[in-house]
Amino acid sequence: MKTSKLIIAGIALSFSFISNGTFAQYNKCASQNVITEEAEEVYYDPVSQSEQTRIVHREVASDSYGNANGNQYDLAVDGAFEGQTIAVLHLYTGEGFDFKLPEGALKEKGFSVYRWMNRPPEPEVLKEGLDKACQLWIVSSSTQMLNKDHLKVIKEFFDAGKGVYIWGDNQPYYADANYVAKELIGVEMNGNTMGNKVVDLMMGGKKVGVMPNHLITTGLQHLYEGVTIATLSDHQDLEPLVYGSAGNLVTAVYEKDGKRLILDGGFTRLYINWDTAGTGRYVKNAAAWLVNYEKFGDEVVSNDVLEEEEEIEEEGILEE
Repeated sequence: MKTSKLIIAGIALSFSFISNGTFAQYNKCASQNVITEEAEEVYYDPVSQSEQTRIVHREVASDSYGNANGNQYDLAVDGAFEGQTIAVLHLYTGEGFDFKLPEGALKEKGFSVYRWMNRPPEPEVLKEGLDKACQLWIVSSSTQMLNKDHLKVIKEFFDAGKGVYIWGDNQPYYADANYVAKELIGVEMNGNTMGNKVVDLMMGGKKVGVMPNHLITTGLQHLYEGVTIATLSDHQDLEPLVYGSAGNLVTAVYEKDGKRLILDGGFTRLYINWDTAGTGRYVKNAAAWLVNYEKFGDEVVSNDVLEEEEEIEEEGILEE
């Protein structure tokens, strides 16, 4: 098992170097699942017959579920997106689902959250809200509430490169999820699969678990899948991100022509068993990816973070 982890860590390190570059908003561990650090190790050298020290790489401290412990192992640095707003069409609010847990996690990265609850606003009001947002999250209910005019506003937002996260859940809680996803990328979800388990990193070609080496899965080796979940249909433009314990595709990402979207069949993990493996980090990473820095550049990054990065670069030049 340790050997497999080391292989993944090595691949992730190489991938991170390519993907992360000098992006100020990302932590150095971006795209790594198994995160290591340098440490001094004392060992006995039989040649010199004395104790010596050497530098070794070891896995960083983990939380109780085995994920790297600490916000420095999220995809984005804290406060990276100060001033950016996530608009949420929060159409399912049953079972005490008040969105406070994800909102608190997102705040750590600087995001503010604006929600329309239980029913969508008029299309023109939706457009006004989206004009001030960097991404839209849709939490579907069991009946369709969005109409073609809402859909037109959402599609214009998406086509402009703004991120969209579409959340559904077990049948029938994917009415608007399917309505929007089918229009934007031609994909739907269906079914009612029992989950309620923690899945690990996907290994050996087995379609169960978390996809390694994606920016969204930074710092995640274990992730709670949700209670009862819907399954996404296959599509050539979807990249699998999470397969459930039953082997069903729960979460996938779309990235094409400068546009980004996440489709998810398990919104229960936003409010049930939140403190189980990885949910808070996953939510923060997903939002950091949907900001679409690779398209919009520094305009979506906090000025404080950019200034701090400039200072670091200047100090490096002076040292040289």
